[in-house]
Amino acid sequence: MNSPIDTALTLPCDDAVRAAEAAAAGAAFSQAQKLLGDRPGPQSDPEQWNVAVQLLAFRIECAAGFNALGSVIGLRRWGVTWELIARAAGTSRQAAHTRWSAQVRATLDRYGTGEMGGPVADDEHDLSE
Repeated sequence: MNSPIDTALTLPCDDAVRAAEAAAAGAAFSQAQKLLGDRPGPQSDPEQWNVAVQLLAFRIECAAGFNALGSVIGLRRWGVTWELIARAAGTSRQAAHTRWSAQVRATLDRYGTGEMGGPVADDEHDLSE
């Protein structure tokens, strides 16, 4: 009979990791909304506020040491540049691109057609992986 410690050290936990990452991303998003406050009025650009919430949630995830790939994918789908992603991550544009671009491309262009889907910023011409 296995001890609880043996069980804890051998149980598959991939599903639990995904659930914890999703919960953490949700909490980061909620905190970002709380920090930014109310949505701006009708005279302002609501897209800009949405992107600001996503960028702040990403900053929170990075600062907390979470896997922020899902946020990077979302930011790229919103058309956010590597420059802004890098600023939010506290790194260089090249470092952000090197860290996440292959995974972003694999997710958004899973068939390798060059069609990323959505308004992904066309800002990679001078970056290499």
